[in-house]
Amino acid sequence: MSEPPQLLLDHHLKKLKLPTFLAEYDKQARQCAAENVDHVRYLLRLSELELIERERRMIERRIKAAKFPATKSLDSFDFKALPSLNKALVMELARCQYIGYQQNIIALGPSGTGKTHIALGLGLAACQKGLKVRFITAAALVHELLEAADEKRLLRQQKQLISQDLLIIDELGYVPLSKTGAELLFEIFSQRYERGSILVTSNLPFDEWTEVFGSERLTGALLDRLTHYVHILEMNGESYRLNQSRQRQKQSYKNNKR
Repeated sequence: MSEPPQLLLDHHLKKLKLPTFLAEYDKQARQCAAENVDHVRYLLRLSELELIERERRMIERRIKAAKFPATKSLDSFDFKALPSLNKALVMELARCQYIGYQQNIIALGPSGTGKTHIALGLGLAACQKGLKVRFITAAALVHELLEAADEKRLLRQQKQLISQDLLIIDELGYVPLSKTGAELLFEIFSQRYERGSILVTSNLPFDEWTEVFGSERLTGALLDRLTHYVHILEMNGESYRLNQSRQRQKQSYKNNKR
């Protein structure tokens, strides 16, 4: 006896990797019949649902692969708390066209002004556009590169970093680098020059980057590549985190007085 048509259909949809078709075809068939919708529109509905779900899963995979420490969007950033930041430029960058032109972004400002939040928001926007993103602190990246060099897999590690559409290097300047570490980090900047976008956040102005890399020659060469095609986000102001802490303390004080 041959298999019932529904079992065969379920089998074929699984083999074709169309899970949304499989989950929705019966319900949509009943709904389309009730609405007197023809077979073309019925199939259109199913294909649209499949595409929407496929895109959602793709974005989830991109976000997971990016290794964000937290998922933050630009919608949750308080631009009013940081007047020095060009909001219009940030929202334009969220369209991700700069990535297509292999341009870079540098967010500069003291600790606590939201540089990491902005980097995470722009990284999330890139993931939502279907782009490959990797987020990592400068210290962790140097550690990864040194470890890869020790284990004779540096070339593979470099290729993986170069393959990203957007590489986000957070907290450059918080920790001085060893000579070898600085050279390995410079190599990543050099390899991605005009091949892929980099977003860097730093608490140091450019004239103090030599303290991190330990060499004027190396720092000059790095800045020459990084700033050739760059959007600079000035994020100078009082610590956003400190202001939030003060607000919580004031609110706690008011509550305790009641």
